[in-house]
Amino acid sequence: MESRTAARLDRNVSVIGLGTWQLGADWGDVSEADARAVLDAAVDSGVTFFDTADVYGDGRSEQFIGRYLESKPGHDIFVATKMGRREAQDPDNFTLVKFREWTERSRENLQVDTLDLVQLHCPPSVTLEMDQVYDDLDVLVDEGVIANYGVSVETVEEALAAIERPNTASVQIILNAFRLKPVSLVLPAAIEAGVAIIARVPLASGLLSGKYTKDTTFAANDHRTFNRHGESFDVGETFSGVDFEQGVAAAQEFSALAEAHGLTPSVAALAWIAQLPGVTTVIPGARNVEQARLNASAGSVPLLPAEFTASVIELYDRYFRAAVHDRW
Repeated sequence: MESRTAARLDRNVSVIGLGTWQLGADWGDVSEADARAVLDAAVDSGVTFFDTADVYGDGRSEQFIGRYLESKPGHDIFVATKMGRREAQDPDNFTLVKFREWTERSRENLQVDTLDLVQLHCPPSVTLEMDQVYDDLDVLVDEGVIANYGVSVETVEEALAAIERPNTASVQIILNAFRLKPVSLVLPAAIEAGVAIIARVPLASGLLSGKYTKDTTFAANDHRTFNRHGESFDVGETFSGVDFEQGVAAAQEFSALAEAHGLTPSVAALAWIAQLPGVTTVIPGARNVEQARLNASAGSVPLLPAEFTASVIELYDRYFRAAVHDRW
């Protein structure tokens, strides 16, 4: 598994990480034994980067990870968590007092004194323009509560605003074959600034696995059921905001492209993102051991040819550009 860093992050992490939203909530039920097995499989496959959040299962995901790390003394696992979505999305809530409260809870959940990386969790856009927000985060770094801070964002414009701030270590953004706008705008800015890019929703909520048909259904407590039209949070977090049936059709074409290059669709999708200049790590989720191992294998795929990228762009232009490019 290849490792990378960025100047502001100053820590090597695996190019394929593990997103752990699914271990906490919103993807159906996952037992602690199954969560442990997924974490083990990822680490055994070379993953050294876990992404979680205080809101995933109201702390359940962080607690799983905390107990796991406690059982692995001497581990080299970097944990990125997030804060800010356990309360109303009011800019007035983004204060040093609240930051202390939120990070203290995450420190307890993860059983650490210093959090490796804390990201504002898709906060109101205006907060990313507020000097005091960054000043308060700097205080937490100075105090040793957090080692680094970053932001998780919905839009390219939010990402660029955060990158401009001198102490932003990372930006997490949706990036996949069905969401290409960050490639031309965010990645070059991140390279220039030395900011780590964490690519999330890399499989478009599973569409790019090529396993779904237009008749596929999901559990009632799965966001792919209850947030398909943005009922609970930004619709872009579910299937990258693309129409499900269109996504299924495009995924079938992507699957054929991947198989023509000797890869499974999910591995091809992850490897392609990981190989983009400026991407530091890609964080697919996994609900079982097989998925965790398969995802991790994307970190050792040889460089894909230029014609693969050309085909991805053509697919995006034909199916999705008009609907999603200017929206996020």
